[in-house]
Amino acid sequence: MISVKRLLYGLLLLVVGGASAAMPAGHVVPMTEKSARTFYVQGEIAGVGAVDFLVDTGSSYNTINEHSLAMLQEQGRASFVRDLIGILANGQRKRVAVYRLDVIRLGDNCELHDVEAAVFPGRTRHILGLSGLRKAGNFTFSFEPPQLTLSSCLPVLKPPSGEQLATVQD
Repeated sequence: MISVKRLLYGLLLLVVGGASAAMPAGHVVPMTEKSARTFYVQGEIAGVGAVDFLVDTGSSYNTINEHSLAMLQEQGRASFVRDLIGILANGQRKRVAVYRLDVIRLGDNCELHDVEAAVFPGRTRHILGLSGLRKAGNFTFSFEPPQLTLSSCLPVLKPPSGEQLATVQD
C-alpha cells in the first residue's frame, strides 16, 4: 500500500513538474492603478508615440482618438476597415470608424501588429480592449502586483520612438 502511494505521488510530481515546465512564462506588462479602480499599461502606438492604455476587458475594441488617427494617417500607419455602431458604457449608441493600426507596443517587451481600433472624438483616452488582447493570445490580469501576462507577444525589435527621435536629432 505504501509503495502504491509513493508511486502515485511520484507520478503526480512528474506530471505537475512537466506541465509547469512546458507552460511559457509569457510577457509581463506592469499596470498602474489609478482613480476609480482603473488600470493602465504604458505603451506606444507606432507613429504617435508613448501612450497610457486603459485596460478594459469589457471593450470589444482598442480605441484611439481623432488626434492620434490624424497623426497615423499622415504617416500611412492606419487603414480604414469599417464603420460600426457601438454601444457605449452609458448605453448610448454611436457610429464609429474602425482602423487597423500597424504596430502597438505594450510595456517594453510586447509588440502587436495589425490591431483594430475604434476611433473616438477629440482627445479621449486610449483603450486596450479585446481586439488588442486577442492579438496578445491568452492573458492573465493580476491585481497583486498589478500586471498583465500575455502569452503571444512579438518581441520588440525597434527602440521606443523617444530613442528614435534622439538618434535622429544627434
